[in-house]
Amino acid sequence: MEMMRAFVITQPGGPEKLVLREVPKPTPRDGWVLIRNRAFGLNRSEWFTRRGESPSVKFPRVLGIECTGEAVEAPGSDLIAGAHVAAMMGGMGRQYDGSYSEFVLVPRPHVFPLKTKLDWKVLGALPEMLQTTHGSLHTGLEVERAQNILVRGGTSSIGFMAIALARSAGLEVSATTRSANKTGELKAAGARHVLIDDGSIAEQSRTIYSNGYDRVLELIGTSTMLDSLRAARRGGIVCMTGILGGQWVLPEFHPMGDVPTGVKLTSYSGESGDIGADQLQKYVELVETGKLEVKLGPVFPFEKLQEAHKLMDENRANGKIVIEVT
Repeated sequence: MEMMRAFVITQPGGPEKLVLREVPKPTPRDGWVLIRNRAFGLNRSEWFTRRGESPSVKFPRVLGIECTGEAVEAPGSDLIAGAHVAAMMGGMGRQYDGSYSEFVLVPRPHVFPLKTKLDWKVLGALPEMLQTTHGSLHTGLEVERAQNILVRGGTSSIGFMAIALARSAGLEVSATTRSANKTGELKAAGARHVLIDDGSIAEQSRTIYSNGYDRVLELIGTSTMLDSLRAARRGGIVCMTGILGGQWVLPEFHPMGDVPTGVKLTSYSGESGDIGADQLQKYVELVETGKLEVKLGPVFPFEKLQEAHKLMDENRANGKIVIEVT
């Protein structure tokens, strides 16, 4: 039996619960793609799962909801061996073992062939970040009908990507940060207005747009969601995508009082099918040509995955954390 290395979690807890082991290499089967993993990004959903806050995920499990690498075998499909691919979502790292491993077996519908010369560490940062941002803007917020947007949680990796993609879609972008020291970084990324977020920015927002924002992308979560609703105009949309604040539930939610008249509240936790292969390829090409900037955080070797999770615990990444698999 051929073996590989993988980080296996058998019970919830801290980063030390991710244990590097020798496990059987997945066996290819029809309709699935065996991928030689080269790089993958860390995601907040994996952090919640590691802590035991994803009740649908059963342990033991190899976590990881995205990867990039080379197709090794793809029986019964159109993919050829050696093709560069990205894979994401579709139960990866949740219903079946994911990317915290040297090889990953993924259903073909969740695998995207890519033509690119990007370094693996850059490509590894992209799949879930692009899918989540694209889906939030186009499925959740319907930005095609908007002129401006507020990105709440602008200094997160998704926040920076949202600023870039919203600007490319022709919107005037505002963003929030808790630190005034990051104002320049957000403006350099494309935010025209930066709001200092102390938990209440609705009043500030009205000094920029007196009627409120067309769209608000909520990346902090339920701890600031009600305030974000008050920052939107009548007919505007607020989409909750992130939970950087670590709070899933909103206690004592009163829709008639908490949701302003005419403001729409939605969420985005979509799937790989929300972005097409052609669209993902276009985004990758924009990154390759320097027209779309990626906010990379620290890059760790595979063996240092626990350290990467510690950094995520401390909220000190300042960009997308990437793991390189050699």
